[in-house]
Parts: sequence; structure tokens; C-alpha cells
Amino acid sequence: MKLRLKGNEGNSLRLRVSRSEMERLLRGEAVVEEVCFGNGAGTTFRYALIGSAATADITLETGVGTVTVLVPAATLTLWGQETEVGIYTEMAVPNGKLAVVLEKDFACLDRADEDNADMFSHPHAEAAC
Repeated sequence: MKLRLKGNEGNSLRLRVSRSEMERLLRGEAVVEEVCFGNGAGTTFRYALIGSAATADITLETGVGTVTVLVPAATLTLWGQETEVGIYTEMAVPNGKLAVVLEKDFACLDRADEDNADMFSHPHAEAAC
């Protein structure tokens, strides 16, 4: 799963999931990633995407060095359909809004096949460059 954060005017959190990660989500499993920035306590950042039958809206749970995005199970099922690209929402935060973007990770048109092995088929793959 790829994470992209954008601050200031953009104020957004974006997660992109591969085909196998989507399959795991649809089976009810969490997708969790960790990035280690050094040795010792507080140097690992953890982010997760979880389907939840207990929530009606996309919600965030945050803590020291963690952010978890909870997605309603029904929304996750719709997103899992082949024609659905992403889920887009905004939520209020103390100094404005936070855009939350959840998208399927499409294969890059200019990369080798092995780099694209677990990605979703790009909708423009057949188009001439």
C-alpha cells in the first residue's frame, strides 16, 4: 500500500492499494504498513486500512506514529468492483478539511511488467502513446 500525504493547501491523505491488498480487504483482513526511520522508540510510522462493519462513514483513528483509516464494509465491497477506481471524502479538522483519497493502484504505462505485476490494469493501457 502506498501512502501520500500533502500538507498546507492540499491537506490530504491518499492511500493506493494493489490488487492483492484489495483482495485481503474484501476478505476482512487489515492492510498494514510500517516505515522505520531509525532505532529506538517512536521511530516507526504505522498506517493501516481496515474494513469495518461498525462504522457508517470513513473515519480516521490516529495516535503517536499511527494513522488508521476505517472504511464501512458496504463501501469497501462497492470499491472492490472492477469499474470502481476510488473512494473520495473530506472530513473536518481543526483548521479546515482533510481530503481522504483511497484508490486502486494502476499499472504504470512506462514501467516493466514485473513492476506492474500486482497492480490493477490501467484504464488507458490500450491507448497509443
